[in-house]
Amino acid sequence: MTQPVAPAVSHVSPVDVIRNQFPALHREHRGHPVAYFDGPGGTQVPAVVADRMRDYLLHHNANTHWAYPTSEETDAAIAAARDALADFLNASPEEVAFGANMTTLTFHVSRALAREWQAGDEIIVTELDHHGNVDPWRAVARDRGLTIRSVPMNTATGELDWDALERAFSPRTRLLAIGAASNILGTITDVAAAARLARAAGALCFVDAVHYAPHALVDVRAIGCDLLVCSPYKFYGPHLGAVYVRRDLLEELDVPKVEPAADIAPERLETGTLSHEAIVGAGAAVDFLASLANQALSRREGLARTMAALHERGLRQVTRLWEALRAMPGVTVYGPPPSRPRTSTISFVVAGVDSTAVARHCAARGLFVSNGDFYAMTVARRLGHAGDGLVRLGCAAYTSDDEVERAIAAIGEVAAR
Repeated sequence: MTQPVAPAVSHVSPVDVIRNQFPALHREHRGHPVAYFDGPGGTQVPAVVADRMRDYLLHHNANTHWAYPTSEETDAAIAAARDALADFLNASPEEVAFGANMTTLTFHVSRALAREWQAGDEIIVTELDHHGNVDPWRAVARDRGLTIRSVPMNTATGELDWDALERAFSPRTRLLAIGAASNILGTITDVAAAARLARAAGALCFVDAVHYAPHALVDVRAIGCDLLVCSPYKFYGPHLGAVYVRRDLLEELDVPKVEPAADIAPERLETGTLSHEAIVGAGAAVDFLASLANQALSRREGLARTMAALHERGLRQVTRLWEALRAMPGVTVYGPPPSRPRTSTISFVVAGVDSTAVARHCAARGLFVSNGDFYAMTVARRLGHAGDGLVRLGCAAYTSDDEVERAIAAIGEVAAR
């Protein structure tokens, strides 16, 4: 996907107005205001999202599809949230299903899809992906006698080897599983072009947009994918997973389900009773993002304005981090430079210092950063850091320029030692 072109940041709420909506930002640690750079693993939640979840639990809580008010209110709340996620993805509400998380949903749909495949059929995965979009396919391949083809990453650029991707397709390819953005390197991959390759080969395209969705506007129609997953807790909502499945495919999937459960799209993909309050919160998170546009726009138009402007600000902040960290002795920064398509997530190591020690040093200064392999284990292994891990900084809607400077200073202290 190409790097989004953003309008001026002034088209959305300024960062101080955004920050005032997040109670977590009032926290202090060892006398320092807490700066949350752990957004790629899960963002903080604005009060409006928690308020809507609380209102549902206290005043409308019930199970679905029964003939009394709170059950009917629950049905309406879930439908409203489905509408919101459909606007977020540019899908129809009948193509959006919810689940515990992206990984659980991927295991679920992988088994449904593979029921139609034969031994010797092939699935393409990539080294750049989170293992939530690799291991479910490897597991079903073992169960069904399928073949996995893995497309390598270029360790020098942090990008996918595109020539290898093109060569990976064969007449036996049934599905391409590919990430829209790397949660460890920030790399944005042109999944629309990848979907075209899959379509030309007669294969399906499954897109992991978990890291991409918080940073740029998802458009499943423009991408041309058959399935796409995202996680509302990465874009200011509660812990939940959501999946888009092309309507005709969703209606014919041989999904594992109990006999009395609904057999219509999209509920036929949703097993058991879900977290209704989380679904309500996911819809509230989408509305929160759209509201930052500060104009009387449709929800989709508001989202487009917000996401583009936040991407512009995040790119400016990650550029500052990229340049400052690369200038520090002993610090190695991985992934594509800011001139290439990327999100505002950056990972690095400090020579001779374990990533956990760097994270603890930052935490003592009120900077909450994550470290390890972030379930992108293959990337960490290819970069030579499977054991000590990497340190990751993610800029979110509430990240201030001052917090970026605090992070640079703290990491500079470690590097100077």
